[in-house]
Amino acid sequence: MYPDSIRNLIESFKYLPGIGEKTAERLAFSVLDFDDEQVEFFKESIGEVKNKIHKCAICNSLTENEICYICSDKMRENGVLCVVEDPKSVFLFEKLDVFHGKYHVLNGLISPLDGVNPEDIGLDTLIDRITNEKFSEVIFAFKPSIEGETTSLYIKKILEDMNITITRLASGVPMGADMEYLDRLTLERALSDRKEVS
Repeated sequence: MYPDSIRNLIESFKYLPGIGEKTAERLAFSVLDFDDEQVEFFKESIGEVKNKIHKCAICNSLTENEICYICSDKMRENGVLCVVEDPKSVFLFEKLDVFHGKYHVLNGLISPLDGVNPEDIGLDTLIDRITNEKFSEVIFAFKPSIEGETTSLYIKKILEDMNITITRLASGVPMGADMEYLDRLTLERALSDRKEVS
């Protein structure tokens, strides 16, 4: 029922995660209200993201340069490495401004059911980096899931003889949560990460 150009734009928006038919239609009609300058900026932004963004040669995060701004920053804490599953996690930590060490981004998490094995997530690069840069602590900052747990245990086994402190993000019962709705893994982690009441 739509002209081809609008239908194509709707279909293009549906490529984005979480965007269904209705939302895609709303976005497409919003674009019709853009002035020429906004349209040009929108178009150029998409092109630049595809042409300029690539992975940092050191940490595997996203950057426009060969080395990202975090790896280039001499003020970062060099002894601590936070290992995450994707670049979005790096930007989340940076927005919170609570971690000032270095990062390493894996290519996802180990998930045999989905056909993702240890060799598929770039562990060789991580191990080389840990060996060469002499980190004193490695933090696993993966989502609390079976895949996150599997990946943590696998990497921990490899690092066992390297004299490195291995930690993970604390997790457990969120504030205000109803206990009856918590899953088994959350409760397990909450119990094992319990702290003394002070």
